[in-house]
Amino acid sequence: MYTMQSWTCIFLIICSMQSVCHCCDWIRHHYGHLSAEYLSLLDQMGGNITEQDAPVFFPESLYRPIDDAKFEDQVRFRNETIYQITKLFDGNMKSVTWDKKKLDHFLNILERQFENLNSCVSPAKIPERRLKRYFKNLNRMVLRKMNYSAQAWELIRKETKRHLQRLDILVAQMY
Repeated sequence: MYTMQSWTCIFLIICSMQSVCHCCDWIRHHYGHLSAEYLSLLDQMGGNITEQDAPVFFPESLYRPIDDAKFEDQVRFRNETIYQITKLFDGNMKSVTWDKKKLDHFLNILERQFENLNSCVSPAKIPERRLKRYFKNLNRMVLRKMNYSAQAWELIRKETKRHLQRLDILVAQMY
């Protein structure tokens, strides 16, 4: 006979499996569409993306282990990266010359992507500290050091595009 505690455990396992399945379906059917849309907006909201390199190296070493990580860890990493990107765009943007409507639309889609991914991950896990540190350094070494100039924001746009493209590669490898 099952006790109340047993039924609770069974219920939690089923809910967890349904949540993962729902997340798989959402990523499979919606992530790519939203990603294509915000990458397109990122290109359209300004002129050509700068050729200049940011003073903070792209954290390829953070992405490599995620390629082979468990599904939930990959989703959590993707979610944290998108969250950190949205935090970058929350700074002083007075010098930006981008199309305001496209910028707002880009940020809204990014936020929607974050919310959907956030519903797929357990809040109990701690986000990747090195990823947070990288974005903090990007903010400090690019935006703050360059006084939130138009040039600084162009570097951020370039790095953002690199991250979002790299996240797309992760999704493609999942299936």
